[in-house]
Amino acid sequence: MMDMFLQQVLNGLTLGGIYSLVALGLTLVYGILHVPNFAHGAFYMVGAFMSFHLMSAWGWNYWLAMTGSAATVALLAVLAERLVFHPLRHASGLHPMIAAIGVLLFLEAAAQAIWGADFQRMQTPYNSIIDLGGVTAPAQRLLIIGAAFTLMVVLHLFLKKTVMGSTIIAMAQNRDGASLVGIDANRVAMLTFAISGVLAAVAATLYAPINLVYPAMGHLVITKAFVIIILGGMGSVPGAIVGGMIIGFAESFGAYYISTDYKDIIAFMLLVVILSFRPQGLFTKGVR
Repeated sequence: MMDMFLQQVLNGLTLGGIYSLVALGLTLVYGILHVPNFAHGAFYMVGAFMSFHLMSAWGWNYWLAMTGSAATVALLAVLAERLVFHPLRHASGLHPMIAAIGVLLFLEAAAQAIWGADFQRMQTPYNSIIDLGGVTAPAQRLLIIGAAFTLMVVLHLFLKKTVMGSTIIAMAQNRDGASLVGIDANRVAMLTFAISGVLAAVAATLYAPINLVYPAMGHLVITKAFVIIILGGMGSVPGAIVGGMIIGFAESFGAYYISTDYKDIIAFMLLVVILSFRPQGLFTKGVR
């Protein structure tokens, strides 16, 4: 029983790591725009397809493909910010939301036209199985956990210890005030979208080998990411990480002890329960 419990802990850390990376990119953009970016799920999907294409068609290795995918999605996210969201910066909240849905549909249609609607499986060089004291640990899952938590630490240090990170925090706290002290709002917005694109692409490339790659793969992930940032507190970086872990562990243990049929609705059940007691979410201080 203890071995199975530890197995679910491993699965929970895997799912929580992926969800946290996606939610971090989403919450950073929300902190700047104050608008939910529904196109973030499409960035996640494009990241997976780009890595798959670079590995299968061009013969790149796994890490080079991840790097190329991250750069491509970062550029795509910056273009979306410049061409779609920036012109709507003074519009009401509904207009950027509709525009984000439009970007989502466009990218999904483009992916289907380029790569087709079939499900694809990405190969990984980490196919070995590691025995950790009776717990079966696929190397890819251990890679996901290690890479996800490393990225979280790097992002935390970037936001807290660098000038560029401080400008993102300042913009999230007070956009007008940040502009008055000389911070370039356009530059910060582009940087934030680029970071969110990198996080989405890396998360997708890490998770794709144990999942499938297809045009609609971002739907469920981004839906859960929205649950996570609402659960953790809109715009809160610690909330995105803690919320991602909560959802990851809840799904893992729920699938094993209850039923895999209800795995995907557990996140929404948790959202209702927690917000009933704490409507503002777990964290309320945004990215500070």
